[in-house]
Amino acid sequence: MNSTLLPQVGTEREGTPPQLTRYAWLSIGVAILTILIKTTAYLVTGSVGLLSDATESLVNLAAAIVALIALKVACRPADDNHHYGHGKAEYFSAGFEGLMIFVAASAILVTAVERFLHPAPIESAGLGLAISTLGSALNGVTAVILLRAGRAHRSATLIADGKHLMTDVWTSAGVVLGVLLVAITGWQRLDPLVAAAMGLNILVTGFRLIAQSTVALLDVALSPEDDARLRAVLAGYHDGQIAVSDIRTRQSGQQRFVSLTLLVPGEWTVHRAHDLADEVEAAIAQELPGVAVQTHLEPAHPPTTGDHGVRCGGRQVMDSTVSNVSS
Repeated sequence: MNSTLLPQVGTEREGTPPQLTRYAWLSIGVAILTILIKTTAYLVTGSVGLLSDATESLVNLAAAIVALIALKVACRPADDNHHYGHGKAEYFSAGFEGLMIFVAASAILVTAVERFLHPAPIESAGLGLAISTLGSALNGVTAVILLRAGRAHRSATLIADGKHLMTDVWTSAGVVLGVLLVAITGWQRLDPLVAAAMGLNILVTGFRLIAQSTVALLDVALSPEDDARLRAVLAGYHDGQIAVSDIRTRQSGQQRFVSLTLLVPGEWTVHRAHDLADEVEAAIAQELPGVAVQTHLEPAHPPTTGDHGVRCGGRQVMDSTVSNVSS
């Protein structure tokens, strides 16, 4: 077994992305500012829709704090108890964010039902909407920043936080529409109806975040894009003498892991086969920066009963396209 690219206990993993906690601090700062802005909008207008908007901003703050903690944990190097690092901490953050969205949506729905049963007039709608729009704009800009950083560094935490903030932007747009309709039509119950619709929309987002984080905890394989890049590299090593089999991949937060078997002619020396393994690992790492690769060397041999493969160097071996599974 060759594993030169695996993180060593007590050392930083090769290819570790820049500190991502600064994005969590950005999210915390924006959440605090947005809470102040949207609470002011609610106090000015008395709109339950704007109150629901401010309530969700409290959830944004709690989620951002948890994201900060998760990113700090996920960045820790491998240790004696966690040989593969702490990357899965990010998925717990995403799941927690989904649960917090459920809490916010429940509070919004309860408040909307109460206001529907006991409608109240909206005051200073223009000023309140202007204030709320400012807070939504801040969330929108922050969401774009978090989503770009999350995708660039494969951070489940930042992607979840960005999606949450983007949902908040659309929610705010719905609330603004509701307040405008009340101002135009004079029908007070439109405000809580729009708030309820936004609450249901938030519930859907929370469910999706929880579902995605749960699936990721089950050691999902590399994305189709990364898998295609991996196979393009390995295809260059099928030359009639060498073959690759038993390819397994998984993701753990920002970390990616690949294991595979190299089948080489039985008459090769250990030194020659090991050099080939090093070359394959380096090629994969160049295409997928920061990936941890484990290779197992075996001599090419006749197939046993039940093998499915292709001819390689006069022997039948497992082809790499047959055994792509996640560990």
